[in-house]
Amino acid sequence: MVDVPRRDGPPSVHHVAARAGVSLATVSNVLNHPERVADGTAARVRAAIAELGYTPNRNARALVSGSTRAIGLVVTSLRNSLFTDMVSGAQTAARDRGNTLLVASSENDLVAQGEHLAFLESTRVSGILLASMTESRDQVEAAKQHGRPIVYVNYEPTEVDACSVIVDNEQAGYVATKHLVEQGCRRIGFVSARPDLQPVARRRAGMLRAIAEHPGVELVDVDAGDIDPPGGTDAGARIAAMPAEVRPDGVLGVTDLLAMAVVTELRAAGIRVPEDIPVSGCDHNSVAWGGAVPLTSVTMHGEEMGAAAVSLLLDELTDDPAEHVHRTVILGSELVPRESTLGRVRAAEVAAAGTPSDPRRTEA
Repeated sequence: MVDVPRRDGPPSVHHVAARAGVSLATVSNVLNHPERVADGTAARVRAAIAELGYTPNRNARALVSGSTRAIGLVVTSLRNSLFTDMVSGAQTAARDRGNTLLVASSENDLVAQGEHLAFLESTRVSGILLASMTESRDQVEAAKQHGRPIVYVNYEPTEVDACSVIVDNEQAGYVATKHLVEQGCRRIGFVSARPDLQPVARRRAGMLRAIAEHPGVELVDVDAGDIDPPGGTDAGARIAAMPAEVRPDGVLGVTDLLAMAVVTELRAAGIRVPEDIPVSGCDHNSVAWGGAVPLTSVTMHGEEMGAAAVSLLLDELTDDPAEHVHRTVILGSELVPRESTLGRVRAAEVAAAGTPSDPRRTEA
């Protein structure tokens, strides 16, 4: 006969063992290693769990094992649909492989990012996905020293040895610029800020490559001061105020939010988009799609980045550390033409024909 322990709070593993008439070790095996338990015994334990409403204490289990079946994800900002798509893809991939996802947003604040990383470590996550705009070497090295592997998302590390998943940001700048050239633009304004940020620098490099392929086309740098919409508002007002003979006849915003703010200011000044100045974005942020003129942009494949990052992290967790080789997964960038560069008639033709959606994926 099994003594039923006194119950003063939520049911515990002791109550489950008593109800099922088995040992604590058997209950533990049913929860963690069911293959070790006979089917009939396991069924009795599961029935006891259901009757009592028992929920395993994951924190206690983490203290014993040193980690949980949880993955942390810290993103730059959930106000950008690239990162919300990333969360969606990572969450689905993690769940498919029996893991949960814990998400935090730093809102472009490195101090907050460090605090989020420290908190995730304290919850004993198995590993962390970091969608940062910078390498954040000190923060990442601290986590790695504590045994938490890190996978970068939307950033390719150059100083930290780690796996990463990136979109081809140079290609994004290239295809957007080439599209503007094909629309007849010869003075293309590049509205950007923060050249220290890797995506910004790489999109500009792609723009320069496209311009170099087309003699007679020139770049006009327009410093927005910041990559948030107010910077685009200021840049758009300055472009609108330029004399027509020196004003850019096409604009590429390094982000969609910058580009959308430019469109608003140009139209307010009586400059038609796209008839007078075609405008393109570069990061396919759905937050910027609500303006009067649908915005041309470039696909970022956030969901696929999130899923690929989870796969890399779980592979690293199961690999022999001495044999693991860090990899970079690169997703391609494709143009999504809309009315801000094509006009209403042409945009309708493109929509009817469909736009490319499958990424070109390589590993380096």
